[in-house]
Amino acid sequence: MSDTDDLDEIRERKREQLKEQVTVPDDPIHVDGQAHLDELVADHDVVLVDFYADWCGPCKMLAPVIETLAAETDAAVAKLDVDANQDVAASYNVQGVPTLYLFADGEPVEELVGVQDEDTLRDLIAQYA
Repeated sequence: MSDTDDLDEIRERKREQLKEQVTVPDDPIHVDGQAHLDELVADHDVVLVDFYADWCGPCKMLAPVIETLAAETDAAVAKLDVDANQDVAASYNVQGVPTLYLFADGEPVEELVGVQDEDTLRDLIAQYA
């Protein structure tokens, strides 16, 4: 084995160790502001953000699905209250709730408006995870 092979093996082990250190939470993360959202998106490969409102019936219907996805997928799942974070919601052109954004590698890649079923969201996450 050459020195280059040894270095490649060490680098690969280090990459795996770093991946293990960045854990994905099992519960939805409540986002408070643009800086917090930016940090979350930067820290995780795949992030599903649920833009919701407490008064929204469809948002309440979607909540158990969001919790299940947080617990069972490789995506970080976040909830952002549009009433408390109107500026953030406006910056993503959220005009109705629930609106879901999927971020991959720091960029928004999908936007879904309205209640979505668990299988649809799980498949969408799997495409990017």
